[in-house]
Amino acid sequence: MQWDDDQPKPKIETRVGEPLDLMAIVDLETRIVTLEAEIARTHQEIERKRRHQAAAAGLFK
Repeated sequence: MQWDDDQPKPKIETRVGEPLDLMAIVDLETRIVTLEAEIARTHQEIERKRRHQAAAAGLFK
């Protein structure tokens, strides 16, 4: 027998520019947390690429 708790939760998609006026406060707070996490992930990727670029540039000096 399967329970609803066994099923993976659907991923909530966050779209930039979508209307916010109909969202509940808890949904808006969740949205902020999600977007802040994505911003942090993006900053980490930028730093990773900068380190890689600097290492590659160092090979040709």
